[in-house]
Amino acid sequence: MTDLVERVREVLPSVRRDLEDLVRIESVWADPARRDEVHRSAQAVVELLSHAGFGDIQIVSEGGAPAVIARHPAPPGAPTVLLYAHHDVQPEGDREHWISPPFEPTERGGRLYGRGTADDKAGIATHLAAFRAHGGQPPVGVTVFVEGEEESGSPSLGRLLEAHRDALNADVIVIADSDNWSTETPALTVSLRGMADCVVEVATLDHGLHSGLWGGVVPDALTVLVRLLASLHDDDGNVAVEGLHESSAAAVDYPPERVRADSGLLDGVSEIGCGSVPQRLWAKPAITVIGIDTTSVAAASNTLIPRARAKISIRVAPGGDAVAHLDAVEAHLRQHTPWGAQVEVIRGEIGQPYAIDASGPIYDAARAAFRQAWGVDAIDMGMGGSIPFIAEFAAAFPQAKILVTGVEDPGTQAHSINESLDLGVLERAAVAEALLLANLARSSSNRFGE
Repeated sequence: MTDLVERVREVLPSVRRDLEDLVRIESVWADPARRDEVHRSAQAVVELLSHAGFGDIQIVSEGGAPAVIARHPAPPGAPTVLLYAHHDVQPEGDREHWISPPFEPTERGGRLYGRGTADDKAGIATHLAAFRAHGGQPPVGVTVFVEGEEESGSPSLGRLLEAHRDALNADVIVIADSDNWSTETPALTVSLRGMADCVVEVATLDHGLHSGLWGGVVPDALTVLVRLLASLHDDDGNVAVEGLHESSAAAVDYPPERVRADSGLLDGVSEIGCGSVPQRLWAKPAITVIGIDTTSVAAASNTLIPRARAKISIRVAPGGDAVAHLDAVEAHLRQHTPWGAQVEVIRGEIGQPYAIDASGPIYDAARAAFRQAWGVDAIDMGMGGSIPFIAEFAAAFPQAKILVTGVEDPGTQAHSINESLDLGVLERAAVAEALLLANLARSSSNRFGE
């Protein structure tokens, strides 16, 4: 195993160069003007996998973004492992707020900055490093599946899984798109909240009115909306919608100073909600107002606003149903709209939560690989965010064991400006994955899942 660790370290410089080349491709599927870049990114992934030694590679699309499937057959009696990542990235936002250009990978303080350096082109890099460390001849079957629209909600993933079920069938599925507990402690993600969203629009008038002539007599839509949105939480910041599910979280220490450091909470601003941080973050529902449409401050006049709307994001604790939660939020909004204002709720995306039973020989093999690569035991961690497609993988391949790993850490700032990858974490994640493939081959005499 020591030789395998050294081989990972030997291939890492070339893997980093390949990662940097991928980061330079602006593969933002959410931006129609850059969809050609997503196709270029898929082709770049094909070339990397081909050079790594995969012979069976195809670009596939089922009405959505291009995805890449590469297959290396399993030796007789060995399991097949599906390695997942995605090559599309989030929009970069205001480039002026980036310390260095978002699509020019730049190293500072042991971190590689740039959009997609971590989420999730580092997942591709991890798979490449593990495969190359085995000299292109791993002791298990390896299928690499690199999706192209994860950051847009994976709308065509179900069709991809159905159309290419035989090519993607595996005993173990490794989803390399999650966090680690810290840069020094790895994590296996064993639960993820689901998600739903909606847009609520309120109307009080058929046209704007002079606020001096009518203010204090008829309600404006923005005041209605503010009061309605405030009703979603109690005074402590707990969700105040009835009927939402709450589960339980592991007793992991998450001290207030870490919350403040990891989140960037400003001085004097307090946490919200009741219960431990892991409980609130991983096992309780959350509701967030993520956008409001109304008159801007710059364009404001002394006018009662006739219509206003907001977008609401809902996180669903494992064991809950995202559709039922959206039903409950819609009912709450209709029941709590003040002063008889007209209200319309436009339902949006749905993604179910997921919980993993992380016991048995597959997870033992993974924990052993993490322990050797990182020098410490992995933490079984919940995820406050959502990866709804994991439930789709579980439904498509119910016999497979799912491992949710990743190359991110609390300082990554995925989806935000100045996203970055800790290069030490990349090395340890690549070593762990290479060791995992070896461990799965050795334990293949065990019937997985029994």
